[in-house]
Amino acid sequence: MQEASQPLLWMPKGWGWRLLLLVLVLALLFVVDLSLGAVAIPYGSILEILTGTPAENKVWEQILWEFRLPKALTALAAGSALAVSGLQMQTLFRNPLAGPFVLGISSGASLGVAVLLMAGSIGWLIVPEWIPWLTAGAAALGAAGVLVLIFLAALRLQDSMALLILGLMVGSLAGAVVSVLQFYSGAEKVQAYMIWTFGSLGGVTWPELQVVLPVVVVGLVLAQALAKPLNALLLGERYASSVGVSMGKVRPLILISTSLLAGSITAFCGPIAFVGLAVPHLCRLLFHISDHRLLLPVVMLGGAILLLLCDILANILAAGGALPLNAITTLFGAPVVLWLILRQRAIGKMF
Repeated sequence: MQEASQPLLWMPKGWGWRLLLLVLVLALLFVVDLSLGAVAIPYGSILEILTGTPAENKVWEQILWEFRLPKALTALAAGSALAVSGLQMQTLFRNPLAGPFVLGISSGASLGVAVLLMAGSIGWLIVPEWIPWLTAGAAALGAAGVLVLIFLAALRLQDSMALLILGLMVGSLAGAVVSVLQFYSGAEKVQAYMIWTFGSLGGVTWPELQVVLPVVVVGLVLAQALAKPLNALLLGERYASSVGVSMGKVRPLILISTSLLAGSITAFCGPIAFVGLAVPHLCRLLFHISDHRLLLPVVMLGGAILLLLCDILANILAAGGALPLNAITTLFGAPVVLWLILRQRAIGKMF
């Protein structure tokens, strides 16, 4: 019996019910998110539809299956992916203000979309009308291009701060190219690009979810497998190397996990701000934990909860419409960042 319980000895006492509470809150918000919108669907009818019972209103059934359920599942995937990728970046770079896009992945995705939507209007490319799959594909190619560059650099550079600077420079370069494309493009193309940058959960369909969900699951499983090396990195790369962590192997794996998580979500949902930056800090401060074996699942649940809550607020504040998602996530994230900057002593204690 003692050997069988050994793998669970790392979990602090009382954490089982805390995780269960987070799961229950997540389930509650998931159902609320399914109910709210331009057409309110009663909770009882939601349960009937999900369990296969014929609904009294066929319109409710169509709305739930074709729009709201994919949107809620996308919120779960996006919140978990961005939060976990942000946690990995903060730990790897030992920078409390690092987010999932410090490697330039978001900027690469934005550049891909900008080329697709705006280059055609200035005679560089001939592209068909705006199609979600094309936009996602362009974003994925842009993010993949940056990922290849960063990965090759990680094999040569031994300093994580050098990678951070490289990612920031790549992001700045991509932003400059996007600005040039905007200057020469027509108003309609620029508007389409700006709408994409607002971030959205509602545009992801079932076929797209079949791509997003497996990629996110792979990224999350890889992140959880790296929990022990991430714990060692809390005390710096030298300490991690002294206890047997091979940074030459671990650093590329962390970058791959982050790229899969942040890149896939950005490709299909657009750049969603502040979730990856704010959620890890909120979880550390609320639950007083630093062990990544426990912190990773808590951050995963916390990110999904926060993004579901933001989507609910977007529906409520828009009175049947839908506010830009980034407007809501920024309302949550910006105060957290400001508070962290003003409490530098508290930041220092986290790393």
